[in-house]
Amino acid sequence: MQIEHRSLGQTDIKISPVALGCWPMAGVTTVDVNDDDSVATIRAAGDAGINHLDTAFVYGPDGESDRLICRAIKGHRDDWMIASKVGIHWERAEMVTDGRPETIKRECDELLARLGTDRVELLYLHSPDPVTPIEASAAALGELHAEGKTLSVGVSNCTLEQIEAFHAVTPIAAVQLPYNMLQRDIEKQTLPWCRRHHVSAIVYWPLMKGLLAGKMARDHVFADTDSRRDYPMYHGEEWERNQDFLDLLRELAREHECTVARLVVAWTIAQSGITAALCGAKRPGQITDTASAMRHPLTTAELSLIDQAIVMRGHAAAKRVFE
Repeated sequence: MQIEHRSLGQTDIKISPVALGCWPMAGVTTVDVNDDDSVATIRAAGDAGINHLDTAFVYGPDGESDRLICRAIKGHRDDWMIASKVGIHWERAEMVTDGRPETIKRECDELLARLGTDRVELLYLHSPDPVTPIEASAAALGELHAEGKTLSVGVSNCTLEQIEAFHAVTPIAAVQLPYNMLQRDIEKQTLPWCRRHHVSAIVYWPLMKGLLAGKMARDHVFADTDSRRDYPMYHGEEWERNQDFLDLLRELAREHECTVARLVVAWTIAQSGITAALCGAKRPGQITDTASAMRHPLTTAELSLIDQAIVMRGHAAAKRVFE
């Protein structure tokens, strides 16, 4: 089946419904990564029909994600839609949020140099700065758009109120927020706002940090260094309820001879208002699997069956996310 690319907001830019999230390749919170596998993963994404790469200034203490992308797509820049983010950087091994105009502009210039390009297709404010007014950050991104250093502007990790304030200064093409079968709060107000204003919703965590890939058994033991230990849905009764839910997804995946991950991503990109889902990967096979969701859309009956399972699961595990 041919992949139908979708419009990014009201721009002429077309993007694949599955994007490659490049955070895992930065090696900050992911173990067992190497440059050769990362480059192969980016190229495998292209072979699988993905044209949408998602990176950020802070993806790696020295721009590792950007440098890997530059290496992987050399000679084929125009085949890719690159989305990046500014407003967070590293200081003494810690991430610091800084949305001041001068910082945003400096980070943009540096990430373009790392990527070996003169522009990105989409540039987000990575996160609102609690000190700098979001209107000031918006104005800076608007100037970068006017200069052609980005072809469109977006916001990430913002409340609806912050999105509206930013949009009033510099119109946005996209918002980036977490969303998955167990975390659906943005359906209440944010997605309806996006639909009304023709703004794309680009979502991360479609597999809820690996939980919804269905590969972790009930007796899975998390390492002491695994940050997922801090999430309630990985413990006790919530963990058991999630495993019951995953058993239903595993059964459906077996019937369709596909992985649970492919099933979950296909459900995600079929939801009203969702333009694309970011799928992280550090090996070619991982992104090839999730990308296959674009070629195997779910039927109305299958979507209904999954929705019933979600209702049965309930939303008790859902940590409230940006509304």
